[in-house]
Amino acid sequence: MADAYIEKGTTYEIDGKVYECLEFLHVKPGKGSAFVRTKLKDVINGGVVERTFNPSKDVLKKAFIERKEVQYLYNDGDLYYFMDMETYEQTPVGKDDVGDALKFVKENEVVSMKSYQGKVFAIEPPFTVELVITESEPGVKGNTATGATKPAIVETGAQVMVPLFVEQGEKIKIDTRTGQYLSRA
Repeated sequence: MADAYIEKGTTYEIDGKVYECLEFLHVKPGKGSAFVRTKLKDVINGGVVERTFNPSKDVLKKAFIERKEVQYLYNDGDLYYFMDMETYEQTPVGKDDVGDALKFVKENEVVSMKSYQGKVFAIEPPFTVELVITESEPGVKGNTATGATKPAIVETGAQVMVPLFVEQGEKIKIDTRTGQYLSRA
């Protein structure tokens, strides 16, 4: 595993776990053999570890993470159902693997499903979504402080902080990565 073999953003299987290389540094000390210092992120549980590897001894096996565009169908208790849009095959995914990914996603929306060796470990929503506000207090006239916000509930049941001028029934655009209001849709 010399410098040429490890790359930032590449996933590797190490000790039975799958890690993504966040950064690496090839170190050539004056004495002793060269080594590679890495910062790795566990793609399944999100933990970050720092490891060093000896390029002449350690061999890293690349791990192929499959990403597939699927349609979110519905939720039934602790299971969420997704459909492969090419084969129409339905895949149930457990609540623990979905997490908060569907907080801003309506049924029938397209999401990205990530799996390793056939086991789904994450669902990624689109970066932005458009949702209708179902519950929000009316903005108070004259209260126009710059950047002032109020809580609003969107059609998926999630809460978003929105500017005072946004009213119930309006469609807004939300960044799913941060959960922040972007604009009116």
